Amino acid sequence: MRAREKLEFSRFAKFCQAIYARGMSTMNISLPDSLKTFVDSQVSQRGYGTSSEYVRELIRRDQDKQQLRSLLLAGAESEPTPAVDAGYFEVLRKRVLQPAGKRKKA
Repeated sequence: MRAREKLEFSRFAKFCQAIYARGMSTMNISLPDSLKTFVDSQVSQRGYGTSSEYVRELIRRDQDKQQLRSLLLAGAESEPTPAVDAGYFEVLRKRVLQPAGKRKKA
């Protein structure tokens, strides 16, 4: 790449980063050297662009895990439903295979 192309690419990259960062807040964290080394290795080995992307992914996974736990607990506390057997699935298949205009509303 020539110098001018590098400069244009650099400007474009900064523009893209600015657009992506809109609406995001900044948070600084302190890590012991061993954890920073681990994060850096995960970033390079798993294809993340930055350590921030890696941390965001970990937070999203934790959110998903908490939501799943909440749903499981809600299900465990709910009233039991009738058993699901072959007859239930047969009725369901018939409903799905009917033309949309002839289906009974549930």
